[in-house]
Amino acid sequence: MDANSVVSSIVGFITGIWDYILANPDAISFIVLAAIAIAAAISVVTSEEIMHSAFYLALVFVCVAVTYFFLEAEFIGIIQLIVYVGAITMLFAFSIMLTRRTIQKEDESDE
Repeated sequence: MDANSVVSSIVGFITGIWDYILANPDAISFIVLAAIAIAAAISVVTSEEIMHSAFYLALVFVCVAVTYFFLEAEFIGIIQLIVYVGAITMLFAFSIMLTRRTIQKEDESDE
């Protein structure tokens, strides 16, 4: 293979990817949404603040609801938003806010 054929095959590959992106914007937006959901799910587990974990979990639930919209299951997407984001996440947030934080701080100062 000479250098011109290698360059033309690389350019052909890049233009093929670009044509695929322009022809399928829904696939690209799904990939971006999946990346956001994966990053938020990892943040749920690795976040040191429990309140931040609850809000990252809400972001994961929103990404799942948008995925249902991509699949044209609008009713399930709306139910996902109402039940999980609206009710379950707020239940987590209120229960976290109602627990006393001083118990945890006293345990850390005893050590």
